[in-house]
Amino acid sequence: MPHLDKTLDRANSDLVLIVDDVPDNLSMLHDALDESGYTVLVALSGAAALQRVAQALPDIVLLDAMMPGMDGFEVARQLKASPQTAHIPIIFMTGLTETEHLVAALDAGGVDYVTKPIKPKEVLARMAVHLQSARERRQARSALDAFGYASITVRVSDGRLMWQTPLARDLLQRYYGTDAPTTPIPVLQWLRRHVALGLIGIEPPRLSVEQDARRLSFRLHQQIGDSEGGGDWLIIMQEVSDESVIDAIALSFKLTPKEAEVLYWVVKGKINRDIGDILGSSPMTVKKHLERIFAKLGVETRTAAAGMVMRRLRQLQLQLEA
Repeated sequence: MPHLDKTLDRANSDLVLIVDDVPDNLSMLHDALDESGYTVLVALSGAAALQRVAQALPDIVLLDAMMPGMDGFEVARQLKASPQTAHIPIIFMTGLTETEHLVAALDAGGVDYVTKPIKPKEVLARMAVHLQSARERRQARSALDAFGYASITVRVSDGRLMWQTPLARDLLQRYYGTDAPTTPIPVLQWLRRHVALGLIGIEPPRLSVEQDARRLSFRLHQQIGDSEGGGDWLIIMQEVSDESVIDAIALSFKLTPKEAEVLYWVVKGKINRDIGDILGSSPMTVKKHLERIFAKLGVETRTAAAGMVMRRLRQLQLQLEA
C-alpha cells in the first residue's frame, strides 16, 4: 500500500496521529489541532494506530495509554522497535497518575505525557517542544547524509538495529547485504566488545571494512537512553572515497558536479595547475569554475571556500550531538 503522506500536503503542516478509543476525546483534540494548523489523523485502537503509522509516518503521535485490546504501552514498544518508526516522538495521554504508570509510559518509549482530562493548550505546548527537537535532529542527520556521514542506533541487548538514516541503509546493504532490524555481525561484535570492557566515555578504535577502492568506517559516538542491558548506541558511519566526498559537496552547496570536483581539490590544498592536471582541463578553466563557486558560496578566496566546507561539517556534527 502506498504511503498516505505522499498525498498529504505537508510542506507547511506537521502530521499528527491521535490514538484514543473514546470518540469524544478524539473530536475535541482533532478540532483544537486542526485550528492550530496541524494535519490530523485519528485511530480508535492500537492495531489501527500501527496501521496508520505504517501508512502515513506521522511527525508525532498522541497516544492513549489505556485502551482495550492492545494498550498504548504495547503500541509504543512496537513503534520504537521498528527502525522505520523509532524516531517518531510519542506523547502519552493518561488518566493514570501513579508514578509506576508514568514511568511505564516513558519506559515504553514516550518522550512526554499529559494527564486527563486533556487540556488542548497544554498538549499544543508539549507538542511544539518535541516537534522542534525532532525536526532539528532530522535536518542535522539529513545534512550529514549529504556530507557522506550516516548514522545508526543499535541496541546492545538484542543486537537490533533500531534506527538508520537513508544513507546508512544503503551502505549497510552494499557492504554487508543486511537490512534493519539486523545489525551486521562484525559491527555488533565490535560494539559489544567495547561495552563489555566498560570503557564508557572512551572512544574505541574505529571499525573499518574495505570494498574495492572504498572504505567504510564506524565510529562509536555516544550512548543514548537507558544503560540497562548495555543500552542503545549511536554509531556514525562514513564511506571514504573521492567520489562520495565530491557528491556530498555538490549536494550540500548546490554546485555542479564539475564545480564540486574543483572545490574538493581546493580543500585538499591543490593549486589551479594541479587541479587542471587532475581533471584534464586548463588552469584558466579551473579559475572560471572557482569564480562561480565563490559567487555561490558568497566568499572571495579559496581559503574561505575550503574553510566554509569544514565549518559546515563541524556544525552538523554538533547538531547531531545535541
